[in-house]
This record gives sequence, C-alpha cells and structure tokens, in this order.
Amino acid sequence: MSKRAETWTLALCIALLPPIWAVLAPYVGVTTGAVALICAGLCAANGDKAADAPRVSIGFLLGDFWAWLALWIMDRMPWNPDAELFGTLFVLGGLAVLVSSLAPRLIFCPAWLCGWAIGLTILSPVGLANLGSLPVQIGAAMLAGVWYVGVFLNIVRGRMLRWCTDRDARRKEDSQ
Repeated sequence: MSKRAETWTLALCIALLPPIWAVLAPYVGVTTGAVALICAGLCAANGDKAADAPRVSIGFLLGDFWAWLALWIMDRMPWNPDAELFGTLFVLGGLAVLVSSLAPRLIFCPAWLCGWAIGLTILSPVGLANLGSLPVQIGAAMLAGVWYVGVFLNIVRGRMLRWCTDRDARRKEDSQ
C-alpha cells in the first residue's frame, strides 16, 4: 500500500465523516458533539483497534458517570472547595485505576480517565442542579466518537484502501 493512498484516504475520511456528525449531532439532541472528536482521538492513539472499541466505550461511559459522581459528592461536602476538589479527585482517580486494573479486558483505563476529564470540563461550569440531559449527551457523543468516527471511519477507509490496491493491481496487470 502506498503512503500516498494511506494519506489521501485518511484525509478524505476525516474531512467527510466527522463533519457529518458535527452537523447531525444537534438534530439528535446532542449539543456536545465535539466530544466525539476527542474520544476518536484517544481511539486513534490506541491504534484504532476495533476489538478494543467495547472496552474503550465502557471506559468513556464510566468516566462520564464519574464526572457526575464527582460533582454530586462535592455538592454534598461541607469543606473548603479546594479541599473538596482535591479529595474527590484523589479518591475517584485512584478508584478508577484500581477498578479498571481488576477488569482490563472490560475497561480501558485511559478512556475512563479521559472521559472523566471531558465530563468534568463540560459539567462543572453548569453545576449539578442544571445538568439536565448533558451527561446523556456526553455519553452519546463519546459512543459516536468510538463507533462512528473511530470504528466506522476505519471500515470505510479500509474499503477505500482495498479498492486502491485492487485498482493498482489491475493497472499493473494491464500494463504487462
């Protein structure tokens, strides 16, 4: 496979598929569409392994829940806000690593931690009382990042690369 074909197919897929999600996300009630791109980036950093998509998805969804849980815990604590933040992050961060280490085939720890950071970034300014459907929207965007921008994009790209390879082979045969 030529480097040129790999680059051009990736460029075309990235240029086409994520913008489709960005346009459609608000129409399906997801205002946090960009989360999908962040999550797809983690999938790419993990080598775009489709076999890992379920455990990456579980990790992201646990992170989304962890963000809500952190806000819920801090809302009920009577301490200084900095102490609440430190204590909550300390305990929940450690627990995320420990729990995911017990089930590494089910939970991808980096996705859990990344999902938690994404959730906290979006949910913290809104506050626990005004979350509404935001945690669900974040979760939906996370799954779109893994399955649509990650897995589906790679399936499409793989088919495009096979087509390019077949076309190049036919050209080579025809020229002989």
